[in-house]
Amino acid sequence: MLIATSITFLVCLLILITAGWHGNLTLDNHPGIQRFHATPTPRIGGLGIMLGLWAASSQAPELLHALLHPMLLACLPTFLAGTLEDLTKKVSVRDRLLATFASGLTGQWLTATSLTHLNLWGFDTLLAWTPFAWAFTSFAIGGMTNALNIIDGLNGLAAGVATLSWLTFSLIAWQLGDRPLTELCLLLSVAPLGFLLFNFPWGKIFLGDGGAYSLGFMLAWTAVLLAERHPNISPWTGLLICAYPVIEVLFSMRRRQKRKTHIGHPDCLHLHSLVKVRLVRKHFPNHTLLYQNSATSPLLCLFALIPAPFTLLFYHSTPTLIATFLAYALLYTLLYARLASFHWRWPKW
Repeated sequence: MLIATSITFLVCLLILITAGWHGNLTLDNHPGIQRFHATPTPRIGGLGIMLGLWAASSQAPELLHALLHPMLLACLPTFLAGTLEDLTKKVSVRDRLLATFASGLTGQWLTATSLTHLNLWGFDTLLAWTPFAWAFTSFAIGGMTNALNIIDGLNGLAAGVATLSWLTFSLIAWQLGDRPLTELCLLLSVAPLGFLLFNFPWGKIFLGDGGAYSLGFMLAWTAVLLAERHPNISPWTGLLICAYPVIEVLFSMRRRQKRKTHIGHPDCLHLHSLVKVRLVRKHFPNHTLLYQNSATSPLLCLFALIPAPFTLLFYHSTPTLIATFLAYALLYTLLYARLASFHWRWPKW
């Protein structure tokens, strides 16, 4: 854990010190509808996290290494596609999505692990067929990978949500007596801390697509590992832990469809955007853009934590987890409607 955090910190520090050399490639200095920062900022912080995890993997105990090493290998297509987009701004949404699917397939090939049950009558029969299980697992991983990237719009938000999610995973794995998975989740939860020291609240460096997609993939793969290493618990556990980014991406797709824009086209109508503009800016109008940006992230991290107690208490009960997920989606919808229209009503998307 110390190795992962330290290497992440040192690499991020090196990126900042040498920004004058590589800034023409790495600085996020292009105008964009989702841009909430005022100064050009390096967007390759994910490189530090990945190098930190690779360094930790080389020193990890055997059982931890057996889980972490295949995860990092499988993550490479996702990380490379995202980083190439950070450097060139020319990798399409489709190509990045295909890279996440490739990572999902690679992870399943390396570990012979895929989702084989969802505790849904009929659907589990389909998952018993290996090609369908591989395809569905890759689709689910790709969706979660993109979900974390879509909330990467504020200092500390995506990395903070991922860290809190892994801490929740670690508590469940610990309750189940799965020490290797507990250690893996704890390691993954602390690795971004070396990055967050520069990112939150200072906004000196960003995850970038390479970092956000990579964290999303590893978070999704953790959910797959938990479900398949412990078939006695509900496979919906991982979905509920990651409910906030999952619901965000589903609602974003629906919103863009209703507005007749491409589902991969960026906009500034995410929940975190509305919280910043309609709530934080209202109460702190005279503070800097950086302050308003960073003050929003803790609010959304707390919102992301709402399902955690239910997950820890009811991880054996699929009906309870599904009901909690639906209730959380309703809460998201009502909150979004209140911020978007100043009324507690169902949004007309």
